[in-house]
Amino acid sequence: MFTATPLNRRSYRNQSLAKAVFFLMTVVLVIPVLLIVGTLVVKGAPAISWEFLFTAPTDNMTAGGIFPALVGTIWLVVVALLASVPVGVAAALYLSEYAPDNLLTRTINLAIINLAGVPSIVHALFGFGAFVLFFRMGQSILAASLTLAIMTLPVVIVATRESLQAVPQAFREACWNMGATRWQTIRKVVLPNSISGILTGVILEVSRTAGETAPIMFTGAAMFVPFLPESVFDQTMAMSYHLYNVATQLTDVPEELTFGVALVLIAIVLMMNAVSIGFRVYLRGMKKW
Repeated sequence: MFTATPLNRRSYRNQSLAKAVFFLMTVVLVIPVLLIVGTLVVKGAPAISWEFLFTAPTDNMTAGGIFPALVGTIWLVVVALLASVPVGVAAALYLSEYAPDNLLTRTINLAIINLAGVPSIVHALFGFGAFVLFFRMGQSILAASLTLAIMTLPVVIVATRESLQAVPQAFREACWNMGATRWQTIRKVVLPNSISGILTGVILEVSRTAGETAPIMFTGAAMFVPFLPESVFDQTMAMSYHLYNVATQLTDVPEELTFGVALVLIAIVLMMNAVSIGFRVYLRGMKKW
């Protein structure tokens, strides 16, 4: 019934070309991930067992399991989350809902963005000088977690601020017209409708915190600790640092042990992310807009 004009045909070709380019870019991104995960599974799966997961390293860390490092990683991630998420969310709330749009606020926002690009080794030296030496925390879980919290704080602030600003301004104005205060509006309307975006920042923080090595090397991680940490003032092993040691610092380490450590580290990150994503999807389904 309708005949395509030259303009229609050219638009269709351009659309098909753009779709093909975007698909190719997606494939280029996905294939390396699949190859890495596949290699870890093939080479690391033979090392995975209950003994590997729930026993300590033996024979100068060339045999045995990873249980102390596994527990230490959970300690580091949880304490870092407890330290950074409340501060990051509070800072984002102030910058988004209370702070005026002036030179000082814009400077703070620029500083937060720049802080996200600081190399991790710089954060490590700062954490060593500030927490280990100045505050006399020593090399401990607390010092390492606070260093990780500062390193990942910009991610939480930026993700939270973007999520808060995505809530329609009409929601706020409707609450104000009903006589609600600014804090009541934030607590009852803005935060519930932005919680899924806040969890995005938390997911990114978990991924980076679990995989960082340099910041914890100087502040709290040890090559080998023969006991599990009992408090945040103890030193601990960590999966990322343990992987670094068995892969580069030790000799006669079986290949499957090294790949097994890497596979478990990836699995920890994926499981933590899966829990956060599931909770985020649940909360997003409760949105009213």
